[in-house]
Amino acid sequence: MTIAITGASGPLGRATAELVMQVVDPREVVLTTRHPELLADLAARGAEVRRVDFTDPNTLGGAFVRVDRLLLISTDAVGSRLDAQRAAIAAAANAGVQHIAYTSVPEPVSENPAQVVADHAGTEQALRDSNVHWTVLRNNLYAHMQIPGIEHAIAAGQLVTNSGFGATAYVTREDCAAAAAAVLTQDGHEGVIYDVTGPEALSGADLAAAAREFGGRHVEFVSVDDEAFTAGLRKAGLSEQVAALIASFGASIRDGYLGNVSTAVADLTGRQPTALADVLRATRTSS
Repeated sequence: MTIAITGASGPLGRATAELVMQVVDPREVVLTTRHPELLADLAARGAEVRRVDFTDPNTLGGAFVRVDRLLLISTDAVGSRLDAQRAAIAAAANAGVQHIAYTSVPEPVSENPAQVVADHAGTEQALRDSNVHWTVLRNNLYAHMQIPGIEHAIAAGQLVTNSGFGATAYVTREDCAAAAAAVLTQDGHEGVIYDVTGPEALSGADLAAAAREFGGRHVEFVSVDDEAFTAGLRKAGLSEQVAALIASFGASIRDGYLGNVSTAVADLTGRQPTALADVLRATRTSS
């Protein structure tokens, strides 16, 4: 059985590849990327590295030849990736891939205000419409991405958010990789949607409390509306596009779309997911 991972030179792809190569013969692993040179070390261990760009039909033709199971990692081209991801699914189906796992987001429904929803909902539908077995990994927000915000809150004495009193089940990238590797190397996951989450859902007030604990100083929790939050992000130097994207996640949290806590990581890997507090602790210990 040959396993392929797309976007394998990215952090999630590489982490998943490392875990898969511990379970199966590296010669049965195919890694696709736009930057093959970044995977030279894994190629030296026996993995086959293929240059693949979803937007380039010339590279998609042979991208998934002799592949049985595929992890399709969503690209970072938010708002313009749907057609490319559909093309990748079609190429995989044409190549005879039997099973595709896809990295999505929690609750990709039309009511969810997160800007990434349309891309993921469309890709999930393309999977269901294909003749390929599928698994969807709906990864929650990454825990490590909260570290800069918490560090800024410690420095400023305020944690400002538009997420209101909504909560998020932050998950580590490593736990997402472990869940994906399990799906790729085990049987019985066809037609299943997994919400891949951390062990608890944390609100903005919880993050402010964590900032107080780890920073050793008072940090105020400040709730603002979407307009004020977006304006603050722009003032901090973010582009209009990035500020709007981040604010849309805050709205999604506020509306309850990211607060579900699941047992998926433990069910798939046999170990408990890592808590955000442990990520914070490790970050501060290493700094």
